[in-house]
Order: sequence, then C-alpha cells, then structure tokens
Amino acid sequence: MISSSKTDKSIRVRYFCRSMDNIRNFCVIAHIDHGKSTLSDRMLEHTATISQRDMQHQALDNMDLERERGITIKSHAIQMNYQHSDGKQYVFNLIDTPGHVDFSYEVSRSIAACEGALLLVDASQGIQAQTISNLYLAIEHDLHIIPILNKVDMESAQIDEVSDQIIDLIGCDLDEIVLASGKTGIGIEDIFTAIVDRIPPPQGDEAAPLQALIFDSIFNSFRGVIAYYKIENGILRKGDAVRFMNTGKEYFADEIGILQMKQIPKKELKAGDVGYIITGIKESREIKVGDTITLKDHPAEEAIQGFEDVKPMVFAGIFPIDNDDFEDLREALAKLQLNDASLVYEPETSVALGFGFRCGFLGMLHLEIIQERLSREFGQEVITTVPNVSYRARKKKGEPFIVNTPTDLPEPTVLDYVEEPYIEAQIITKPEYIGPIMSLALEKRGELTKQHYLTQERVELSFILPLAEIVFDFYDRLKSISRGYASFDYQPLDYRKSDLVKLDIKLNGEDVDALSALVHREKADFIGRKICKRLKELLPRQQFQIAIQAAIGAKIIARETISALRKDVTAKCYGGDITRKRKLLEKQKKGKKKMRQIGTVQVPQKAFLEVLKLNE
Repeated sequence: MISSSKTDKSIRVRYFCRSMDNIRNFCVIAHIDHGKSTLSDRMLEHTATISQRDMQHQALDNMDLERERGITIKSHAIQMNYQHSDGKQYVFNLIDTPGHVDFSYEVSRSIAACEGALLLVDASQGIQAQTISNLYLAIEHDLHIIPILNKVDMESAQIDEVSDQIIDLIGCDLDEIVLASGKTGIGIEDIFTAIVDRIPPPQGDEAAPLQALIFDSIFNSFRGVIAYYKIENGILRKGDAVRFMNTGKEYFADEIGILQMKQIPKKELKAGDVGYIITGIKESREIKVGDTITLKDHPAEEAIQGFEDVKPMVFAGIFPIDNDDFEDLREALAKLQLNDASLVYEPETSVALGFGFRCGFLGMLHLEIIQERLSREFGQEVITTVPNVSYRARKKKGEPFIVNTPTDLPEPTVLDYVEEPYIEAQIITKPEYIGPIMSLALEKRGELTKQHYLTQERVELSFILPLAEIVFDFYDRLKSISRGYASFDYQPLDYRKSDLVKLDIKLNGEDVDALSALVHREKADFIGRKICKRLKELLPRQQFQIAIQAAIGAKIIARETISALRKDVTAKCYGGDITRKRKLLEKQKKGKKKMRQIGTVQVPQKAFLEVLKLNE
C-alpha cells in the first residue's frame, strides 16, 4: 500500500512539473499483426503506467472482440510518465491506432492529434501495403517518423533485408532504425530515447484563446458523452463554460482530466495536453468528432482544421428482427457512431423488412464488426441486407443523382447511364503468387497498371478495379491464394460508366428487395443462377411450391423450384373405388392452390448472409 501511494504521488509531482517542452504526442503506424499492441504493453510496463498485477495481454484493446480476433478496432489514447537518463521528466501521450485497411479512418484521427509517429515493421514480414498507406498519411501531416524494426528476436527475422526496405521507403539512415521486440522488451529504452530526441514538442500558445480538437468520444450510460481531445492553444479549467464550434452548443466543463488506464481528473489542462471532458451531454448528435472546443466568454476566431470527412465505401440496410425494436436500434446506432465516427446511417423503409436504416461502412470487416457490436453491446439482433456500393446515374431528362440501393435505379427506358466507383489497389506479395493474383484481379474486371519489385522477394502490383468487385470476398480470396503473404490497400479513384443492371430476386413472383443487387451485365446470369441455387438450399420447405427466380426487368434469367411438403391424404383409403382417392387429391390440390395465394415465404436471417458467399 505504501509503495503504491508513493508511486501515485511521484506521478502527480511529475505531471504538475511539466512544461510544453517536456510533452511528446505520438501514434504508432503498423500493418495488422505486426506486434503493435504487444509493444504498447511493454511501454506501459516500462513507465509503470500499469502495475504487474493489473497487466494483461493487449492492455489497450479493451473490447472482447479485439482480443478474440487479435486486431485493434478502436484507437486508444493513454498518458505515460517517463524519466529520461538526463534526469528530466517527460509526459508521453500515446494514441494507439488500428492496422486493418477497413479502419484507416481511425488512423487519420490519431495522426491529427500527434507531432510524431512510430513506424513499426515486422522483421519477418517486411513492409506491407497498409504500412505504406498510413505512412504517407503521416508524412502529409508533417509528422516526424521513427522507424522501428519489431520481432528482431525471432529466428525468421530478416533484419538486413527489411532495414533496406525501410531505408528505401523513407530515406533514413541505418542507425536511425530502432531494433526492438515487443515480446521480450528489447529496445524499449532506445524507443523512448528516440521519442524524446526526435519528436518535437507541441507548438501551442497557452495565452491564446482555447482551441481543442476532438479526436474521439464515447458514451457512458451514467455520465453521458465523454469527448477526447488535444489542446492546440489555450488553457481549459474545470468549471469553464465551453462552446463546441461546429454545433454551436454551450456547456460547462463538469470534469476534465488525463487518460491513463483510468480517467484521472485534473483542475486544468494546457496547450499540448491530451485529455477528456465531461459536460453532461446526453444527446449523441450534439457532439462531433473533428469539432473544436473553445471558451464561451473568450472564443477562438476559427475552428481547427481537423482530419478528413469519412467516405463510406460499402452500404447495407440494417433492420431490427422485430419492428417494435426500431427506436432501440436508432439509439444503439447513435451511441455507436459516437465511438466510431466512420459509421454513417439514415432511416430506410423496405417492403419485406419494414423500418430500418441505410448504413455506410468502410469495408466488409467494418460491417461485420458493427453488426457484432450491436449484438454484444446493445443486445440488438438485426437483419443485414446485401451490401453494395454507391453509384451515380442519370436519366435521359434530368440531372445526375446518387444510387445507394438497387431500388433507386430507374427503369431502363428512362435511364441514360450509370457510373460506378473505381479504386486504385496496391498489393504487395511474393513473386510466386503473381500469376494467381493477376487471374483474380482480371476475374474482378481489374486492370494492371504497375508492377514494381521492392526487393527480389517482394513485388508491388497496382490495379484499377471497380469497388463493387472487391466488396464481398476479394480480400479473403487474396489471402487464400497467396497463403497469407499478400497485403492489400486501396484508395478511391473516380467514377466510370459501366453496363450495370438491376438483378431482382423473386419468391413466388414477389420481389424480395433485400436481396436485389446491381451487377455487371456480363455476370448477371452467373450471379442469378448462384443466388437461386443458394436460396433453394437455405429456404425451408412449405406446404406449397416455392418458385425462386432471378430477373432483369421482365426477363427471367434463372429459376429454381422448392417442392411442396405433401401429406399422404390417401393413406386412410384401402380398397374401394379409385374415385374416392381422386376426390381427396383434388381437395388437397385446391387447398394448396389457396395456400399458395395467401401464404408468405419467410426468408431466414441466415439466407441474407449466406447468399453473399457465392464462391464457396
């Protein structure tokens, strides 16, 4: 107990002795599974931010989902206190970042609040596509880069080869690369020394009007919305009347503080600090990530130019299983959006599914994570419609408009053209997998634009691809054919005219709008047959015959039939005239005809998800 209180006291003394020159704000840039969370654990241990008793693997990954999958989904901010060998005390604000391509928006938010970045590269895997993408993002924001070679203690580590890759990528000297191991703790002190020596302190002005950039927010059911921010200029004190410049809302700073493993309240925070604010906001829409906090009585002239607005890449409808849960789902999505600003949603109505929401996601993994979080954190079991991308279309008479759902597409007789979004994709892989990867890209209507050998064992392929073709299974198939050695990243390019048609799925002549999709005309027959066959396997048999049809307009291009469950009504007849049996069969036939007219086909949730897996 005594040692613990001493430690807490020393931390408080170190904090209040701080000056802006002794603050370092930085993030970690790494591809998925390059050891970022493990290295963060060692940094927390080394600075005694977390005790050995409370330490657990992936300490900053506080979602069960993150631990199960071994990925970082949310960025996390934490403050560490470090005593340098020269005797000076330093405050380190680490803002952790995800590594998967679908969560690049989280990375952009972290970069906006930092002056430096640790570029973490796995010594056994080398430079990966997402590493390059996030690195360029950091360079655009003028962040100072510290290259770190992780997992140097592994037998498969290729220290010299990967060091050469890093030098070619950022143009640094060999002695600037820090060798480290997140597992054993090798090089942690060297990393801290590099942070102190190479990352510049914040350049804010404490005397200027308050400007604090909100880079994240969470919802607490007892305390309301809690915003995380970095103060660029000025001083924020407990009890100050604050204004959110984007929304114009004004509140009192009921509590402010710093972020360690727990929230630690403070009386004031100054320029350069990273912290949290609780104002009692209960409505999630009253606060926006990227907004600027200023003082009501002494406001700043302009807001901070934050990170880019999110651009959803994949759209899908999310509907409650029971329509009575619609308002609960709305509330759950609002709270999720607080914690994940890349989620975009608006109300939508479906003939088959009732009231729900049209949601925009950054990718299929993002969609999957949101669906899982709705279930685990809010108890919302939902139906998700077939995901699609956003298209641009134009009628023969009229202005261009956006097509977010297949039902938005007008009839072919009035339609002039449709444009679909294209992306530029970078794939880094081993030379032996070039053939299968190119075949996959060509199958997805891709075009090879560049082939560049980074080293003898690593090649970068650049493709131009329609976004719709990579939405469903491209990433999974890429990993499969390259045995996990290929990394993938993409950037939006432009919109191009394409021969797209609306593929309708009909059950007994009625359209199921949740299963409709916009597809390329060349692939319409293939996809229609696949969906019909898959639905035949998934839909339960009824007392009447079910016709499953795929149609383009009035033309049926594929059909499957689920035969009716038939009761043997003649079983009780033995001997006698055949006319008695015929009467019973005719009666059954009339009953089935009537049942088919009034009966409805229920599509189970499993069918909506399984239909997407057409290549299995």
